[in-house]
Amino acid sequence: SVVRMLAERGVRCVVNYSSSKDDAEAVADAAGNGAVAVQADIVEDAACRRLAAAAVDAFGRIDFLVNNAGRTKFANHEDLDALDAEDFLDIYRLNTIAAFQMVRACAPAMREQDASAVVNVASVAGVFGMGSSVAYAASKGALITMTKSLARVLAPKIRVNAVAPGYVGTGWFEKRLGAEGFERLNQSIAARVPMGFATGPDEIAGPIVHLLDPM
Repeated sequence: SVVRMLAERGVRCVVNYSSSKDDAEAVADAAGNGAVAVQADIVEDAACRRLAAAAVDAFGRIDFLVNNAGRTKFANHEDLDALDAEDFLDIYRLNTIAAFQMVRACAPAMREQDASAVVNVASVAGVFGMGSSVAYAASKGALITMTKSLARVLAPKIRVNAVAPGYVGTGWFEKRLGAEGFERLNQSIAARVPMGFATGPDEIAGPIVHLLDPM
């Protein structure tokens, strides 16, 4: 949704993927406007730098960065034995460190533009200590704090913000639950929230695009 909305505004996008090549290429093709899919495992700093270089090679500039890669391990918060150190490190490497590495890799090119911006996709889990696991919540809390730090040091050339969604009904859930299970989940979520609907990708893409807009 973010790529589509940006493309509609004339922004040319690089869609990163680690292993889901077909999905990434489908997103790029659907967006049009010259969008390209580029493979990079952004846990590795060198891959982040190659991804930034690919964007400059493709379009000659970098204006915007959206850090939305993430992973988790589902574990009951009350079960302190459900997670070990490697679980924390594995989640933290992608959810927090990779976002930092991507900002660092893109910053030189972004500083050359007049209205560059970063949006990090955090989570309500990082605000309230809830969600799929303690490790996930901790990683998103760290991402929120890191966003504040980077916003301070990169201003005024690069604006850095974060969004912190709750449940978002993406294809990730549909693939795992099937169409009927996904619909039941959305109905269950809708029954529990004041607005009476389950948030979808467009409801989160809108705020992200708004935060990227210099106006």
